[in-house]
Amino acid sequence: MDKVLRSTRFIKSMEMWDRDIADAARKEGCVHCGGALHSAKYRRKPKGVPEWEAEDVRRFSFCCAEDGCRRRRTPPSVRFLGRRVYAGVVVVLVSAMMHGLSPSRVKRLRLELKGIDERTLRRWRKWWLETFVEGPFWKTARARFMPRLVEKTMPLCLVEAFGGLCKEGLLKLLEFLSPITVPAHKEAPAM
Repeated sequence: MDKVLRSTRFIKSMEMWDRDIADAARKEGCVHCGGALHSAKYRRKPKGVPEWEAEDVRRFSFCCAEDGCRRRRTPPSVRFLGRRVYAGVVVVLVSAMMHGLSPSRVKRLRLELKGIDERTLRRWRKWWLETFVEGPFWKTARARFMPRLVEKTMPLCLVEAFGGLCKEGLLKLLEFLSPITVPAHKEAPAM
C-alpha cells in the first residue's frame, strides 16, 4: 500500500484523471440552465497521501456564470471519496486490508496512517459492508460482475476484481466509484 501511495506517477495519474473528468463537466455547462461554468475549485487536505499532505490540493468544482442561477457543479473524482478526510485510494486500500480485522492489523494500519483512530477504521468497514452494499449505486453496479462478488469481503473483492494492487486497476476502480463522490449524488451516503 505504501508503495502505491508514494508513487509520484500514480498520484499524477489520479490528478490528470480528475482534470479530464472536470474538463468534460465544464464543457457540458450548467445542468440547471445551460450557462457557462467558471472555475470554483476549493481546497482539500486529504490525509494518507504524503505528496498531497505537503501541498495545496484543490478539488475541481464549478459555478454557473448566469445571474440568477450561480449553482455549483462538482464533478466526480478519483482522488476524493466524497467529504471524507482521507484520500479515496486510502479509504479503499485500508478498508480492503481490514478484511479480517485483527489487533495487529489495526496497529499496523494506525502506524502507517499516523495514528488513524480505530473507530474510523471500524466506521469505514461498517460503511462498506452495510451502507455501500445496500445503496442504490451498488444495487445497480453489481450486475457488471460475473461471477457475483462476495459482498462480505467489500471492498477487497472490488480491488481484486479490478486487478489487485496494480496502479491501472486501482485507477479503474476509483473511476468506477467516482459517481458516489459527488455531494448531490443521491447514492452517496455519508461514511
